[in-house]
Amino acid sequence: MTFNLVELFKLGGPFMWVLLIFSIATFALVLERCIYLFWHDCNVSSLSNSIKKLLRQNKKDEAEQLLSSFSRKKTAATVLLALLQNSKFGESRMEKAAESEAQERIRRMENGFNYLTALSSLAPLTGFLGTVSGMIGAFKSIADATDVNAQLVAGGIYEALITTVFGLIIAIVALVAYNLFVQKVDVFAAETSKAVNDIIPELLGAQND
Repeated sequence: MTFNLVELFKLGGPFMWVLLIFSIATFALVLERCIYLFWHDCNVSSLSNSIKKLLRQNKKDEAEQLLSSFSRKKTAATVLLALLQNSKFGESRMEKAAESEAQERIRRMENGFNYLTALSSLAPLTGFLGTVSGMIGAFKSIADATDVNAQLVAGGIYEALITTVFGLIIAIVALVAYNLFVQKVDVFAAETSKAVNDIIPELLGAQND
């Protein structure tokens, strides 16, 4: 016996509507984060190398102009620009300015991550709740039936387990997407930290010349 998605949805009972909302929310969040991370250039190393090259040539003003020319889509540019603009205030001020800007950029990149983790937890729990509710109905049918057979028992349990399957599917999608996004953010944070640590000596050396 085969069922299409509509028939499976109907067999799952009222909890399938909650899971439908969760699935739409998960898809929307994943799509929005994919677009955001794709639209914003998170590459750090090439930009860092260009800035270090200019600083070694004592072209700090040109380096600032280069960073200012980038739009907000160049995520690392604002961090390095904050570093250069605060170089006259000393190493500590430079680090704090760059760290503050980096945290703000990372916060924007992580926007919506908490909803994905929440959906990855709520979806399977809702599926289990639907399954328990379905099992209650199945056993009630068994109790009310005068002639209990294997087909009646298996049919009720089969229908009850549908919500669990859908809940787990939603949770898997949300968790996979979340971990991929987190990995990208972690790479950006590590590369940004390295770029800042590499550029500070160049700035200090240029000031001492």
